Amino acid sequence: MKEWISLNMTPQIGPRAATKLLEKFGSAESVFHAARRDLESLRLRAESIESILKREFHEKAAEELGKVKESGGDVIVLDDGSYPYLLREIADPPITLYVKGDRQACFDAACIGVVGSRKCSTYGENAAEMLSRDLAANGVCIVSGLARGIDTAAHRGAMRGKGKTVAVLGTGIDTVYPKENARLVEEILASGGAIVSQFPLGTPPLKDNFPYRNRIISGLSLGILIVEASERSGSLITARLAMEQNREVLAVPGNITSKNSFGTNYLIKSGAKLVQQWQDVVAELPAEISAAILPPKLDETAPEETKTAAPQPPKSPQPELAPAGLSETERKIWILLSPDATAPIDDLLDASNLSFSELNAALLALEMKDLIRALPGKTYARKT
Repeated sequence: MKEWISLNMTPQIGPRAATKLLEKFGSAESVFHAARRDLESLRLRAESIESILKREFHEKAAEELGKVKESGGDVIVLDDGSYPYLLREIADPPITLYVKGDRQACFDAACIGVVGSRKCSTYGENAAEMLSRDLAANGVCIVSGLARGIDTAAHRGAMRGKGKTVAVLGTGIDTVYPKENARLVEEILASGGAIVSQFPLGTPPLKDNFPYRNRIISGLSLGILIVEASERSGSLITARLAMEQNREVLAVPGNITSKNSFGTNYLIKSGAKLVQQWQDVVAELPAEISAAILPPKLDETAPEETKTAAPQPPKSPQPELAPAGLSETERKIWILLSPDATAPIDDLLDASNLSFSELNAALLALEMKDLIRALPGKTYARKT
């Protein structure tokens, strides 16, 4: 453990250089027993080579580990069995992770990164919070960067959904940036979430740290959801990193006249999945994960006698069972739907005797009133 922390502290040894050292020598311990000529063959900087040969940070590494443990945190190293498996898959994973909180619950869940503009609009903030809330409520862990704006909304949304969230820092885990999010960090830890950093204690919020942080956000996640991003947004860097790591890239569409929507709309034009609701995100996850989260569709291939019958109009409509304020058409569709099973739009079309445009208008109105859910495959269910 001490050697891993010491290597992480060595000047000019970032994730790429550390990966080269580990590929050549096999472990952090072996790096510190290497001969000068072998280190020089990797074209490391002279300062780094001297630090390794002198084991300059060994004593400080032992002190560092003690301080982390005293603060209630831990350090996970790359060869540790509890190191997040998705993060280990990327080309240059951080060799150490400083962690506080319930890391097991967070890392074992399906994780989605949610990032976006620091100077977000009310629309972007509400979208990030709503989507994060709904995803977290359905078992997805929300990973973000603790920044102002969209990141903060994502963390808060996850907690309001009674789910897990992970904040990846561009500082040491003992330094909160921005300072006004100190309370948010406390809330994340109290709700069973976690904070993570690759940087040693006391590391300040240097500009160069944040691309490394973004790499960890995407590396921990099955996909990245971008909610508002300007043309030069750091969120677009996260999206590019996600593509390089073979992660899904998803985006919330925005107002075409808003500079904050340029990045997300551009991503959608370039092939990113357009997201309007949380189910759109889950549908892009690996099949075994999405199947466990999304409600089952009606089985179109089952034998006739075992198929769920298409919804039929009730013989005696009971308007008192439907919410107040609905039109007759909306009430009819609401009664046909159930919170316990999904109904394909074709079945609703047959059962309602409405035209396609009338049915679509009623479904859209019910969605906007938050009374029904639209699911992948043009299926619908009543909200409980």
